[in-house]
Amino acid sequence: MLLDSASLYFRAYFGVPDTLRSPQGEPVNAVRGLLDFIARLVHDHHPDQLVACMDADWRPQWRVDLVPSYKTHRVAEAAEDGEEEVPDTLAPQVPVIEQVLDALGIARVGSPGYEADDVIGTLTARARGPVQIVTGDRDLFQLVDDARRITVLYPVKGMGNLQVTDDALLLEKYGVRGAQYADMAALRGDPSDGLPGVKGIGEKTAAQLINEYGDLAAIRAAALDLSSRLTPARRRNLVEGSGYLDVAPTVVRVAADAPLPAFDPALPREPLDPMTLEELSTRWGLGTSLDRLLEALAQAGKPA
Repeated sequence: MLLDSASLYFRAYFGVPDTLRSPQGEPVNAVRGLLDFIARLVHDHHPDQLVACMDADWRPQWRVDLVPSYKTHRVAEAAEDGEEEVPDTLAPQVPVIEQVLDALGIARVGSPGYEADDVIGTLTARARGPVQIVTGDRDLFQLVDDARRITVLYPVKGMGNLQVTDDALLLEKYGVRGAQYADMAALRGDPSDGLPGVKGIGEKTAAQLINEYGDLAAIRAAALDLSSRLTPARRRNLVEGSGYLDVAPTVVRVAADAPLPAFDPALPREPLDPMTLEELSTRWGLGTSLDRLLEALAQAGKPA
């Protein structure tokens, strides 16, 4: 099981009341919400390996070099250093999340110059068995692969209501399979990531073109073939968008070869550093959220 950690702790932050506070009065809603999420995931899905994938670089320069508008709207207007705009009361909770995960012994993996999505893509490419990816980011639908038993668990409402995303569901909802999703995403664009897409091509049209021609390369070839069935307007838009289409697939597709440190993905049955964990629990008032996760981990270690 691979966790898109930032996606989940943002979701916890906005979904759990900030009335959850430490003994000193600091908000700990993201910390406790994430611990509750992981407890529910371990209890419900029984992973034998669990990796919290981290954003070592949320806006890699190599992606910005290709598409300068990539995630520009997420950069805080007042931040001159290009830092991501994170709510004031969430940012201090992220180091606490990292310390708690480390003390628990849950693998926490990032790669300099890469996003968590790329870590997930790389670990998925290496995996020999089934993979469950937990994320609220649709971009990772591109990794869905029924043949390799790779699914995305997409929160509909909390961790108790997860959409199990496989190729059949993607075909039903978007008209494409996981392997075709990145091509569709490049064509339609994504304003939330600063990707303009091709003029006049939305999600449904992108899916229709992919189903008719097979992939993005074939669609672009059809745009240059005057005998193809493309309408003049669509042909013109694809040709005019050729500069964007030259680079967009590289930006949209998650990396499969990010350099990763050595780590142990095994699901811990008991805390790696119980003394530090106890100190963190007391300092931050993690209470029943930590208790629930420790119980879920202990139960996971017992024979069925």
